[in-house]
Amino acid sequence: MPLFRYKAVAPGGAVSTGELSAANEAEILDRLRDQGLMPMQVAPVTGALSDAAPARAARAPRRRWFESRRVTSDQLMALTRELATLLRAGLPLDRALETLIGLAPTPAVNALLQGLRDEVRGGKALSQALDARREVFSRFYVNIVRAGEAGGALATVLTRLADTMERNKDLRDTVKSALIYPVILIGVAVTSVMILLIYVVPQFQQTFSQAGKALPLPTLVVIWVGTFLKQWWWALIAGVALAVLGFRRRLAQQAFRGRFDARMLTLPLVGDLVAKVEVARFSRTLATLLGNGVTLLAGLSIVRETMGNAVLGASLEGVTAHLREGKGFGRPLAETGVWPRLATQMILVGEESGRLEEMLGRVADVYDREVQVAIKRFLAILEPALILGLAVLIGGIVFSILLGVMGMSELVG
Repeated sequence: MPLFRYKAVAPGGAVSTGELSAANEAEILDRLRDQGLMPMQVAPVTGALSDAAPARAARAPRRRWFESRRVTSDQLMALTRELATLLRAGLPLDRALETLIGLAPTPAVNALLQGLRDEVRGGKALSQALDARREVFSRFYVNIVRAGEAGGALATVLTRLADTMERNKDLRDTVKSALIYPVILIGVAVTSVMILLIYVVPQFQQTFSQAGKALPLPTLVVIWVGTFLKQWWWALIAGVALAVLGFRRRLAQQAFRGRFDARMLTLPLVGDLVAKVEVARFSRTLATLLGNGVTLLAGLSIVRETMGNAVLGASLEGVTAHLREGKGFGRPLAETGVWPRLATQMILVGEESGRLEEMLGRVADVYDREVQVAIKRFLAILEPALILGLAVLIGGIVFSILLGVMGMSELVG
């Protein structure tokens, strides 16, 4: 029977760790709850690590090589869900934070939790403590927590917040996973071409030079490129690095970022995918804000900061101005001309029926599925195009060399 390692919290806040054998994870959860424990982490034991686990869990986390000094988004999501679980179990906020300190996976998380605990015990609200750490907690996160405190439902709000963060993470992971194969394919293509040009082509160059015959233009071009890369490869790498740094600096400029994002939205396939990802994230974030008592006007101001595309984000400024004038939300959003028609129509229906929060959630679900379809369509075209491009490039190099060899054969003949 599989062995599972668990971390759970007793009603008094004490952390309990250990191992249990069960058919599946659900059985472990049921057994822990029957013992009056609140499960925090349950994972299958692999190899011979089981006996040392509780001792390691009790020690303060130590920094490992290459470990990030910042709190990552995944750690923040796990922290949010665990805090919600402890608050639902009835622990006071400061005691819940104290318990999480013992479960902190990294020194950065440990330091963050200690700072929050100290400020909460000093009389500050949790939202105030979070607001002082904007490098970790976004305005969206802080306002959701503030709304939960005002409504006396902090545990429920944190659970919804963790769900939203998890859905947004799934969306990001979907896009990243889809890009892994094309990136590998491009890497293989670049490596193959570099090997041909730097190591293979120069060997033919010596032979061509000894022949003393004028070479065809394609052969001369390939030889020149191979010679340049062999002698100046470092300059090429430095040039690419400088170009990337320069591009990132230009992206930090508002005017250039606006032009770049506007062009992205017009690109075939890519623009459609970018728009759908942004709509899904926008809808889910705004639905979460509205569901936790944040007004629509304040919610639009907050969600604008989460937009990854500057054009779509800027369009919300005009929508906000119309909303202040009492002109509604759905119609001004549609009139911007940059938001997908299906999304704006669904939002308009939700607004007119008084179910805007519910409809925004549906929009997010619809566009989550649309993103999946768009990614499959994008990859169905990109992958064959990359393979064909690689074949043409390598074939062109080989053909250019063959032209030179054929010229030598004529000379010998």
